[in-house]
Amino acid sequence: MKAIVDQDTCIGCGLCCGLCDAVFRMNDEGKAEAYQAADAANQEDVQGAIDGCPVSAIRWAE
Repeated sequence: MKAIVDQDTCIGCGLCCGLCDAVFRMNDEGKAEAYQAADAANQEDVQGAIDGCPVSAIRWAE
């Protein structure tokens, strides 16, 4: 499954990267991005990032 970070909404707090650096990283603009798809081993961590994002900038791709 693939997560998407809305670049217009992201405030660059880094919570998602801290929870799952196998999927999220900070880009050159200081915003988070999902650079890898989630797998069975980290899907719960990605969901934690979605649920914990303070500005609700992360969602699962359709």
